[in-house]
Amino acid sequence: METKKIANAEDFADTIGEGVTLIDFNAPWCGPCRVQEPIIDQLSEEYGGRASVVEMNVDENQETTAKLGIQSIPTLALFRNGQEIQRFVGLQAKQTLVDALESALN
Repeated sequence: METKKIANAEDFADTIGEGVTLIDFNAPWCGPCRVQEPIIDQLSEEYGGRASVVEMNVDENQETTAKLGIQSIPTLALFRNGQEIQRFVGLQAKQTLVDALESALN
């Protein structure tokens, strides 16, 4: 299953509005982002129905990522009901993200 990609600012707002959402901010040319991708795909599948795990291309969404202060990629941000509650910069282990998702869901 392919991870949902956020296309624009409106899609971003709709995606984070309710529940728990983990967003992987990335770009196709970013090596560490490509390494992170299979982990994000696994989490998207494993957390389907409980949390949203999605991707956003920083090159295609420069205004949104600038507002959020995203300066390095990959950056992963965890949102609950529209509010950012945790941020990870750089390549992250699956267990780190699982722990963060479980904490946000409880």
